[in-house]
Amino acid sequence: MNDQTKGFLITIIGVLFIVPDSLFIRLIEADTLTIAFWRNSLSGIVMCIAYLMIGGLTPFKQAINAGKPAWLYMFFVGFTGILFVMAIQNTSVANTVFILASMPIFAAFFSWLALGERISQRMIWTILFVIIGIGIIASGSGHNENAHIFGDIIALIAAANFAIALTAARRAKSVSLVPLAAIAYIISGIAVIPFTDIFDFPAHQWWIIGLHGAVFTAISMAFLTLGPRYITSAEVSLLILLESVLAPLLVWFVIGEDPGVWTLIGGAIIISVLFISNIIVLMRKKP
Repeated sequence: MNDQTKGFLITIIGVLFIVPDSLFIRLIEADTLTIAFWRNSLSGIVMCIAYLMIGGLTPFKQAINAGKPAWLYMFFVGFTGILFVMAIQNTSVANTVFILASMPIFAAFFSWLALGERISQRMIWTILFVIIGIGIIASGSGHNENAHIFGDIIALIAAANFAIALTAARRAKSVSLVPLAAIAYIISGIAVIPFTDIFDFPAHQWWIIGLHGAVFTAISMAFLTLGPRYITSAEVSLLILLESVLAPLLVWFVIGEDPGVWTLIGGAIIISVLFISNIIVLMRKKP
């Protein structure tokens, strides 16, 4: 199996496992921070065990030695894990995933700010259309009982946070900071303990909570971080866009959460412009 096929299959598996993430959050009958605790801590523990079994302590030591970028990466990855759950709980799933899809435009901005990377004309147009899409989604939040502007703002902050984490990872070019995502998730789980009762959920939902954190979230994070080792970032980004389409459809099908017309219009603009933008990148890279 060549690298292209391997990277495609790994990323697709990651996408398929992340699609039900928001549905699990909807199904679990618990406080926002309780869900965040179990989701983050279980997935972090599973990923830590996997990394230790494969590479021992070496990947963690190498990542920590990156210094400031490593600490920034851990903080913002962990914080994003909490913000994602908060966003899902405070607005519609469709609003959350469509707004989170805007993360590449934040990454471009922070890379320009911190790394001095030029923002291309293609990315400028992408940013403008994504802003229009987000504006349409936000304007429709007042007309949909499942959507709220507060949750939309949290989703936007989550996108910016993860973009900062990616910029920090790019800053530490010589070493992979990905193993630190596992530690970040464990720490973020521990951090919410004083603010919630982590056992305040129906006893019959243990299996849902375990399946959500230890299986689906852990596998999706592991595979989505492994994919870029074999295929380009543009190809990974295109495949991840599938999650933005499939997650709202799954929630709509299972629990009947209507995304609303404005969200669909704004989301279509965001997904379309990101799709076109990444296709242009791939076409330019062809020999």
